[in-house]
Amino acid sequence: MKIGLYFGTFNPIHVGHLIIANHLAQYSDLDEIWMVVTPHNPLKKKSGLLEDYHRLQMVHLATRDYPRIRPSDIEFNLPQPNYTVNTLAYLQEKFPKNQFALIMGEDNLKSLTKWKNYDLIVEHYPIYVYPRISDEVSDLPHTTDISNIKLVEAPIIEISSTAIRQGIMDHKDVRPLLDGEVWKYINHNLFYKK
Repeated sequence: MKIGLYFGTFNPIHVGHLIIANHLAQYSDLDEIWMVVTPHNPLKKKSGLLEDYHRLQMVHLATRDYPRIRPSDIEFNLPQPNYTVNTLAYLQEKFPKNQFALIMGEDNLKSLTKWKNYDLIVEHYPIYVYPRISDEVSDLPHTTDISNIKLVEAPIIEISSTAIRQGIMDHKDVRPLLDGEVWKYINHNLFYKK
């Protein structure tokens, strides 16, 4: 089985994440999409990041009606901070019959050389890149073999979790940007209010 790994803090998961994940589940050769909830990096400022469990629960709620999109807490029990190359190695060992691929926005591709062992990732794993509006230029060296990088003609989504959190703090109605159950969960728990 070919699994697309869509990493994120999902703080919170929003309809943009679902649109991209569903597009790849329907229009690519990926059999499943795993929404990998990234734990809090202790080296970074927390700045309103909800506990891992709450973010995972919101991903569960948002993906419940999509049989080919699954939440994953695989990084919760791995050494911190999480490096994608280590997570990929762990997954390959745990699920040797599966083939894993990365899903990332064009903005992340442009800073891929800052990732630990990025050259091993590019060499060994397909990378599905969805478009983002950005003026940045890729810093991949010209010598990098880009045959594993697949540009996907997915919808361009300009919704951010940061803007949603700010909207909630400012008492704006952000419900159209969130799955209905996710909104209920956020509202019930009074998340992002301050």
